[in-house]
Amino acid sequence: MTVTHLNGDSIAPPNGLNGHANGVQKSQRTTDGFGTRAIHVGSEPSAETGAVIPAISLSTTYKQDGVGRHKGFEYSRSGNPNRDAFEATLASLESGGAHALAFASGSATTATVLQALGPNAHVVSVNDVYGGTFRYMSRVASENQGLETTFVDLENSDDETILAAFRPNTRLVWIESPTNPTLRLIDIPRIVSLARSTPANPLVLVDNTFLSPYYSSPLLQGADIVAHSLTKYVNGHSDVVMGALILPARHATFVEKLRFLQNAIGAVPSAYDCWLAQRGAKTLHLRMRAHGENALAVARALQRSPHVEEVIYPGLATHPRHKLAYRSLSPHARKFVDAYIAANGAEGGFPYGGMISFRIRGGAVEADKFLTSMRLFTLAESLGGVESLAEFPAQMTHGSIPPAERALLGIGDNLVRLSVGVEDSDDLVADVEQALEVAVTGQHVNGVH
Repeated sequence: MTVTHLNGDSIAPPNGLNGHANGVQKSQRTTDGFGTRAIHVGSEPSAETGAVIPAISLSTTYKQDGVGRHKGFEYSRSGNPNRDAFEATLASLESGGAHALAFASGSATTATVLQALGPNAHVVSVNDVYGGTFRYMSRVASENQGLETTFVDLENSDDETILAAFRPNTRLVWIESPTNPTLRLIDIPRIVSLARSTPANPLVLVDNTFLSPYYSSPLLQGADIVAHSLTKYVNGHSDVVMGALILPARHATFVEKLRFLQNAIGAVPSAYDCWLAQRGAKTLHLRMRAHGENALAVARALQRSPHVEEVIYPGLATHPRHKLAYRSLSPHARKFVDAYIAANGAEGGFPYGGMISFRIRGGAVEADKFLTSMRLFTLAESLGGVESLAEFPAQMTHGSIPPAERALLGIGDNLVRLSVGVEDSDDLVADVEQALEVAVTGQHVNGVH
């Protein structure tokens, strides 16, 4: 099913940070805001029963009134009412999107889009890429389809260095922004402009998992494809594994190729998972605001602590790419951030998603003690759920990256990644502070053990 929905927003003049649109394209304003679309698009009341919430369609096959005559569904791998409804929601939420495809996992999403490039293709990828993406590019696609990948520092490299990475057979540029786990910020319009200037003119994909469609709209910044691990913020409740691709209307031909592969490979999500994720998406705007406000409070607490060497959170006013973070905000997030700055001032920063990385004073021993001394933050992989999580990238999510390369990327033995949930912020701050005290000094705070 191809979903078309006008969901663009115009850009208001930024306040407080002297930012600018940074290449963000203006598109037609609609009367419905982000939260309204999240709740209503794809969730229209049933014409048959009047049910306000979509039913779960568990049937694997569908009656045909004659050979080839059906009501839009034949076999659930090829199409399912819940998946179609959820894809409509996704196409609406990712501003600038017209087509969405859901997959059984974020990894299946990565595999499908890379397979769509064909044999012997070349990819330019940000060097600080998610470990699973690195693994698929370097160990699976390289062996199975002859894919070659050049990993480049897309944050700090000059134009000449980045352009030198392109080849005649470069088919795709892979961006994460912020990157995982060091939260590097990539200037998406700049990379898009560089890619368009090359003879190869590759597609530009942005993995928007960390910011979600609420805080960032890469398609409005010129990207061709947005990828999500829906397992994370879009679903938001740590009970679904799923991924998605969202593309603008101009890429209808490539969408058909992706949809063919979606069906042929069969890495599709279940009807129940689609129903759950669509329910989660209805509160995405509310959760992302809470994630951002809590993360900012925790980041400030980490900055104050003598037990922390460095805090990496682009929303902090002291972050070197803070202005880029502001310029990269989606139109709807910018309204929220401007209101936050008006109420609280710009000196302390602004909410910018729920992910924080920091370097604890010491090394692996202190990091491990910190992670096992927390009361509310759970030591676990993944991110983006309502509950707060903490992990050790060097040995967990990025363990598949060779040690020498981890060191170059700054993924050391004292780096800790936090996924800040939506609990009460005072409780989260207290939990972080007491765990730091235990980890570095061995002292327990206020009787916490």
